[in-house]
Amino acid sequence: MTVAVVGSGYVGTTLAACLADLGHRVTAVDIDESVVETINAGSVPAHEPGLDELVETHAGDRLRATTRSDAVADADVVFLAVGTPSAPDGSVDVAPIADATRAAADALADVDDRRLVVVKSTVPPPEIDRLRSILDDRAGDAVELATNPEFLREGTAVDDFLSPDKLVFGTESAWATETLASVYDRLRDGERVPIVDVDPETAMMVKYANNAVLAAKVSLANEIGNVCKEFGLDAYAVLAAVGLDDRVSERFLRSGVGWGGSCFPKDLSALIAAADAEGYDAPLLRAAVEVNDRQPERLLSLLEAHGDVADDRIAVLGLAFKPGTDDVRNSRAIPVIRGLRARGADVVAYDPVATEPMRELLPEVTYADSAAAALDRADGAVVVTGWDEFAALDDAFDRMDRPVVVDGRRVIERRDGIVYEGLTWPA
Repeated sequence: MTVAVVGSGYVGTTLAACLADLGHRVTAVDIDESVVETINAGSVPAHEPGLDELVETHAGDRLRATTRSDAVADADVVFLAVGTPSAPDGSVDVAPIADATRAAADALADVDDRRLVVVKSTVPPPEIDRLRSILDDRAGDAVELATNPEFLREGTAVDDFLSPDKLVFGTESAWATETLASVYDRLRDGERVPIVDVDPETAMMVKYANNAVLAAKVSLANEIGNVCKEFGLDAYAVLAAVGLDDRVSERFLRSGVGWGGSCFPKDLSALIAAADAEGYDAPLLRAAVEVNDRQPERLLSLLEAHGDVADDRIAVLGLAFKPGTDDVRNSRAIPVIRGLRARGADVVAYDPVATEPMRELLPEVTYADSAAAALDRADGAVVVTGWDEFAALDDAFDRMDRPVVVDGRRVIERRDGIVYEGLTWPA
């Protein structure tokens, strides 16, 4: 099929490259000329394992990029994957996705054969009707709206796309459902991957509910972990047993310094704000956010229990919000670093791939070229991102002046010569 993907961020670029890998002819549309040039050169604008190989393989053949919004006119299916940023009150700023919908509608206004415009961006269900109205007003009767939320995790986005747990189609006609099924036909391996076929608003609510459940599960694990720490118990031993219950499962039960990134914080805030707009307070969702926001402060409190950090050199290991990505949006390292600086500490930070994005956000911090360099002469260290390389730092801890290590991700092994503190497990 001929497919256009509007928006070339994490989701859009992954979608475009993976669809090209499935055999479709894909045009990626973005307003940023540098992003377009990067994709056409066979590279990617962000760190995502496996994505650079796909783009390099298909760029110039089944994948091309352009800044021309009218390029969608030739597409059988147009995916809208532009950003939906949070407004100051936590609600979603729908202006970018509305603008993208207008541009697509205008480009498709004169088509005679049926076309499908698919909202891939995460948009609150009440806003879907606004996008539907834009298409109805500006495009012909042949153009139909659908939604198809994504469930991609940064760091494993390509694998998640190619091996999905489910495909959620928000459609209003059998033709739209069949069209989306054709797009993903090579993924389904017969009927191994279930299709959830609902209306567009319900499909988008599935995405919000999915992330709300996962975020609440992590926050519940952290709350249990905090209680375990007070009791002198190991939350990992407790939650490993809980995870054996098939009603629960072990996934997302790793307690630690909390969740970050773009999806959980933005989606929970948007869902809370949308519920507020309808006159409903969502206390459980608010509690999930509150528990998450407290975890960085608990990490710093454990560090301070071993001495005042004012004027101390403190190493912060890990800046990305999770391993496998260079994304620092809502990373737990941000409140940790700001909390350390507010206490008068001299922060030296390191991450394998996310140093430059964090440097743009927090230029006043010193950044090391390696974990060992960050630990050199340090009076304490905190682990914020669970990169595998941090598990092999034994000799590097010998370079610390005061080897106090507070681990927020359970990646450091206890060893002689360091004072080790786990965030939700005993010292």
